[in-house]
Order: sequence, then structure tokens, then C-alpha cells
Amino acid sequence: MSAAADCDGMSDSALGELCERYEQLYPGAVVDVLDDRGYEDQTLSPDIAPLRDGMTTAGVAYPVVGRPNRSVDPDENMRSILRMLGDAPEHAVLTYQTNDDRAAHLGELSVVSLKAQGARGAVIDGGVRDVAYILEEEFPVFSRYRTPADAVPRWEILDWGEQAVVGGVSVSAGDIVLGDHDGVVVVPEAIRESVLEEAEELAGTENEVREAVRSGTAPLDAYDEYGVF
Repeated sequence: MSAAADCDGMSDSALGELCERYEQLYPGAVVDVLDDRGYEDQTLSPDIAPLRDGMTTAGVAYPVVGRPNRSVDPDENMRSILRMLGDAPEHAVLTYQTNDDRAAHLGELSVVSLKAQGARGAVIDGGVRDVAYILEEEFPVFSRYRTPADAVPRWEILDWGEQAVVGGVSVSAGDIVLGDHDGVVVVPEAIRESVLEEAEELAGTENEVREAVRSGTAPLDAYDEYGVF
């Protein structure tokens, strides 16, 4: 099995359904479930934000790791980056550990390629460029900064499809990445299905609380009745 394949052998259709169900949720509900299970550090740094409000992404982590390197061979580096993009599987959310604060690690042409392959987004602890064109593609991208400086002559790709540390959180291939304008959370692969079910249940209960409060129920009384607020 390649690093791009889903680690537990879940079919593409089942994996797509899992991602779609996660996308119907919001990170807050997922974080609350993770907190209750003792996974209290699964939220990426708030410095990593969507290119615009309203962007959401939910998919399977596809980690990418690199580092600044002004001595890299540009052609060789470009070929490695393109191989990485070509290896990205359907339903992937690319999660970049760049170790960098100068270059743009994703641009328009990369986004066009990823979208055509069925990827679901990119979360970059680093930079992005061609923002206006990316927004036209309606491909979800979360990043720490923007710059026109291309990565190819400035930054070396090292590894992909295995593991990375993104926004202070360890991310492995097969984890679920969920993001919206509140931020990004990572759900470990081993618990991604059970967390989904609990978060869906929690979201349903919160809908009941919302209606009760709108109807005049006091906040404390609503908490006592439903156990959440």
C-alpha cells in the first residue's frame, strides 16, 4: 500500500462519505468531543487561517514536510514538488510543515491540479500566493501568511504522505482535518469514526439547546436539562 492510500483500507466511497459528514459539522463540536476523551491539543495554531471567511475543509490528512534551502537545485526541487502533488489522493487535505516564514508553498497551478485530483483542501503552516486566482477556484486553503516569493528556489521539499507537525499539532496520514473560519482541528485516524458519531450527536443536542434558549429557557436550566451549553 502506498503512503497515499487510506491506512485502514476504507473504500473511496466510504471515505468520501466520512469526509462529507465531517464537513457538515463545525470544529467546535469536534474539539469538545476530543477534549472529553483527553485529546486536548488537537487544534492548530490560530495563526493558520482561511484565505477568506466561509471557507470550510474536511478531508484526510496528506502531510508534507520541507525546510528553507537557498542552495537547492530548482529543477530537481520542482520535480519533487510535482511528484508530491501528483501523489495526493482523492479526499486529501494537504497539511504542510514548512519550517519557513519567507516563501509561498502553494500557488494557483498547484491548486488547479489538486482540485482536479479530488483533493479537498490545503492547510499550510507557511505561505501561499496567487490568492485571487485560488479564490476563483473555490478550493479551501488555510495558511499563516501570503507572499509572492516562490518556494522553488528558496525551500526544499523533504517528505510527503507520512507525518508532519503543523501548527503545533502532530498530523499523520489517515487523520481527519476539519477547518472553517474558527480554525482547524485534527482527529487521529484511530478514533475518527467514533469522534464523528459523538460530534454529530453533540451537534444535535446543541440544536435542541439553541431552540430552548430562544424560547426563553434560562441558560442554567438549559444546561441542567441537556448537559451542554
